[in-house]
Amino acid sequence: MLKEAKISSVVSLFPLPQYVVVLEDVEKTRLVPIWIGVNEGNAIALEIQGERFPRPLTHDLAVNLVKELGGEIEKVVVSDLKENSYYALIYIKHNGRVLTLDARPSDALALAVRVHCPIYIDEKVLNKCPQIDRPISQEEIEQFKEDLKKMSPEDFFKSLEAVPPDEAPSSGADPGEEDDEADEEGDDQEEDEER
Repeated sequence: MLKEAKISSVVSLFPLPQYVVVLEDVEKTRLVPIWIGVNEGNAIALEIQGERFPRPLTHDLAVNLVKELGGEIEKVVVSDLKENSYYALIYIKHNGRVLTLDARPSDALALAVRVHCPIYIDEKVLNKCPQIDRPISQEEIEQFKEDLKKMSPEDFFKSLEAVPPDEAPSSGADPGEEDDEADEEGDDQEEDEER
């Protein structure tokens, strides 16, 4: 079962070359932080802020390609959490059928903010993240963002392993992806970095 979510915030971990994008389910019962690379973080943050550039950036190019080939991005789903890495799927409608593409969550979210399509989180991912018994307040979100700046992906996942999901601290997670420089070092390293 899928639960609709929204991007609650995009937090820079400067001086580290990383961001944490925080997803919040629409029922406001869970926060899911996903550590991502600086390039993907910038791509999401700048689009949310409405920044425009004279030439298309990488995710703009991907959106343009899908449109020019007659497709439409319907939704993106944070689909799984395995071995401290999040996984995502991009659903594209094309010629009457729906294509499903495997993606890093950061890339899926960067596309979603550009086309304003729904974002979902699979319930099996939410079940691995701490549950909050009431709607999350803005103050709690701000405190969580501050806590994330001091927490590594490994620390977050260790806390999940140590405490059952309904008793875990009030935070969610997906450790980070590295920036595009990691792409030059190979796809295997890329998979390890998106947590």
